[in-house]
This record gives sequence, C-alpha cells and structure tokens, in this order.
Amino acid sequence: MDTLKSDLNEVVSRVRKFTLSVLDGQPIRLYDAASTYLTSGGKKLRPFMVIKSCEMFAGEEEKALPAAAAVELIHNFSLIHDDIMDNDDIRHGASTVHKKYGLPIALIAGDILFSKAFQILSLHGKKMGHDDTIIAEMNRILSTACVDVCEGQGLDIQMASSNKIPTINEYVDMIRKKTASLFEVSCALGVLCSAKPFVGNVDNLSKFGRFTGIAFQLIDDLIGVTGDPKLTGKAVGNDIREGKKTYPILLALENADTYKREKIMKVFGYKGANRDYVEDAVYVISSLNIAEEVRRTAHQNMIKAFECIKKYDETSAKNALISSAKFIVERSL
Repeated sequence: MDTLKSDLNEVVSRVRKFTLSVLDGQPIRLYDAASTYLTSGGKKLRPFMVIKSCEMFAGEEEKALPAAAAVELIHNFSLIHDDIMDNDDIRHGASTVHKKYGLPIALIAGDILFSKAFQILSLHGKKMGHDDTIIAEMNRILSTACVDVCEGQGLDIQMASSNKIPTINEYVDMIRKKTASLFEVSCALGVLCSAKPFVGNVDNLSKFGRFTGIAFQLIDDLIGVTGDPKLTGKAVGNDIREGKKTYPILLALENADTYKREKIMKVFGYKGANRDYVEDAVYVISSLNIAEEVRRTAHQNMIKAFECIKKYDETSAKNALISSAKFIVERSL
C-alpha cells in the first residue's frame, strides 16, 4: 500500500496543479470558493483512476489531465451541493463552502465547477491532440454520469424523506447512480484518452469502475456507522443519529429480532439521542456481524471489478488500479 500511496500522491499533485491552473477567473472570491475542496483533504481516487486507466492502454498522463481535472471538478461540484442539502458545517476538518462564503456564492461555485469541467474537456482536450470524435464522446459520457449522479442524489433524498425502509436492491441501485457512476466514467475517460480507445476497452474499464465505486460506498457506509470517531472526526454512530438508510443499517434492520430492532430504532433519526443509547445501537449492529457482511459484499464487488480487467497484460498501471480497489475495500477511513 505504501507504493500506492506514493504513486497516488504524485499523480494527485500533478492533477491538482493542472486543475488549479485552469480554474481561474473573476471574481476572485467565487473562484476561491470553488477551489476550496481541491486544496483540502479527500482521497482523490477518481482522477487517479482516470490517469491509470489511460496509462493501462499505452496512454500518456499529460493527455489525460483534462479528463482527470473534469472528473475532480464534477466531484467537487457535487460535494458543495451535497453539503448545502445536508446543511453540514465541516468537511475535511474545515468549514464547508456555504458556511465560509455564504449560500449564494456556494451555489454559484458549484455551478462554475460543473461548467468548467466541460469547458476543460473541450478546450484542453483539443490542445492535448484529441480529435473531435473523442472529445464529443468524452462530453457525452461525462454528461450521462452527471445525470446519474443527480438522479442518485434525488433517490437518496426521496428515501430519506420517506417513512418506508428501502430494500437492499433499491439502495444498491441508488448508490450505483449517486456514487459509482463517477468512478465508472473516470475509468472510461481514461481509456478514451489512451492510445487504444476501443469500445471493448472502454466497456471493460467502465465496469471495473462501477463495481469499485459500489464497493467504495459500501465501506463508506460502514465507516459512518462503526467508524472510530478519532479517525472520522464524527460522533459514534453518526449515520444512525442522522437517520441515514445506509447499507449496514438496512442489513441490521433486516436481520435483527424485535428486541434488537427496537434498540436501533430508538435512536434512528434522533440527532439528540443519548450517547449511551447510540452506543447500544452500534453494539447491536456489531453483534449481528454486519461489518463482516458489508466487507464481504464490498469484496465481492471488488472481485467482479478484477474480472473485468483480468484479460489484460500485467502492467504497473493495471496493478495500480487493482491496488486502489483493494485499498477501498480494506480501509477504515
């Protein structure tokens, strides 16, 4: 994993430098707000996957930089709007954009990130030598992914506001759109920037990204319920307090007997719940072996991802993609 972290940090540093160089304009305050999350924490796995998917098919990193930047801008656009919808105060240990700059600027900052993503793909894609057909296809699949992200967010809001507990399949369908679609398009864009932008390669890497993205969200869900507050910076059982209908909570409700279900529901969606009651609910979920089941499901998705690229030759880029998927499944933060 040390090799992955070193490679990831180096690639992310170059992508960030390129992204900030093109995210420039007036008024300065708007662009300062828009760049907030680009210079803060976060794993930055999506742009890394763009670059490595490109290199896997004999592509050059430089030619994939506009696509990597576009993906990162779309991701940051979604974070700003997500924080507004959730009314979150903190992200990556600092004030969220709408808390620091105010709601009007935050909304426009998200909009400028969204718009710049497509501008970068078109203008800088041309400068990198991509022909019009490739640029058009990159814009098409990125716009499709954006629609999926928005629809996924809409489904998430609908689930949260409903008294109905969604099925596991309904939840997985939602995260496939809200989260996995951006991983999917990251890998597809990388292939399109490569020396071998063939349909079969794009399809295989898209599927790799989709399964990896689902695994990512499942582990994120687990951390939201059982994560160490010292690592996450959030209160124990935060997602239970928030009433989030995430995968581990749905599994727990599905498998709990009446007594254990009551323990969970006693604090579910109650932000002011007594800490002891919340810890009881977390203990109940742990006693049902939910963590093991979530990690098992994430691992199954990782294996499906590996199956999508197993036919390709072993290269450092392919190994980097495999290592990033393993990191996603094994992480605790």
